[in-house]
Amino acid sequence: MATSRATPESSGGSGSWLVLIYRIPSEPTRLRATVWRRIKALGAVYLQNSVAALPHTPANERALRKLQREIVGMDGTGVLLESSVLSGEQSVLGSFQAARTDEYEEIVDRCEGFLAEVEKEYAKNHFTYAELEENEVDYTKLVNWLEKVKARDRFGAPGRDEADAALARCEQALEEYAARVYAEEPEGH
Repeated sequence: MATSRATPESSGGSGSWLVLIYRIPSEPTRLRATVWRRIKALGAVYLQNSVAALPHTPANERALRKLQREIVGMDGTGVLLESSVLSGEQSVLGSFQAARTDEYEEIVDRCEGFLAEVEKEYAKNHFTYAELEENEVDYTKLVNWLEKVKARDRFGAPGRDEADAALARCEQALEEYAARVYAEEPEGH
């Protein structure tokens, strides 16, 4: 299924972006790393150093307001703006789409790793409840990760269908492995 290239307006958004401009003291460096991780976790893209953008939604605004307060609490400065892109919208949208596509590709890679691990269990003849539980935990992490990326994917980035298909293969492999564990593991172990 092809995904059309959406714009902020056609995706139900107002066409506006939230832009966080901030400065953090250079020491300790962990503060910069903390902010960078939080911005990436929100799905924002950097327009340049210390300038990050997200589509304007109430949830994104709350998250960036909170982050702005945390930055100020780190003895930094932060300004949160609502902006319409006057020129270069496709560049901003392209960066946002590329970030989501990269996330989808990483999920597909992790799914392939998950499937390889399940195959190793078959090769080693490891059909235990402990192994099954470990695989279920790994699968749940993949499911949760994909849901987070989908929630950030406001414009239908390429790669979503492939990530969904890869996760479906993981679910099928886990179900087959579970059936084998239940068939081979004696009750009560």
